[in-house]
Amino acid sequence: MWSMKYALTTICALVFSLTVAFGQANQKKFSAIENEKIAYITKEMNLTPAEAQKFFPIYNQYNTEMWDIKSERRRGSTAPAGVNSLTARRDVISYDAQEVELKKQYRKKFADVVGQSRASQFFEVEQSFTELLIKRIQK
Repeated sequence: MWSMKYALTTICALVFSLTVAFGQANQKKFSAIENEKIAYITKEMNLTPAEAQKFFPIYNQYNTEMWDIKSERRRGSTAPAGVNSLTARRDVISYDAQEVELKKQYRKKFADVVGQSRASQFFEVEQSFTELLIKRIQK
């Protein structure tokens, strides 16, 4: 009986440690991609060190809020804020509208740091990085 408990405990510990290891590996990959994205944005938008220092805290807020919207959309279990959950469990247009409003809000914040034209350019640069990443993954 004791050996059965020992074997079960060992298996549980092994599964737990593998789960933690895979989680850390995924986190490292995500961090590497995010660092590459920041470098790409800096280069493509020709940000000076002073501009980058002001721009990226705002970008981090934007990125967090956008991830929240996209995560909520993927879950699809609840309707976006302000939408009747009984009639719209997964109202894609509402999520799109939230993303557009967020981009408008942050374009103004980015413009305070880098000017209007480069603030608008940010969204193009972000899209081109995503396309580049997708092409790389497909290879």
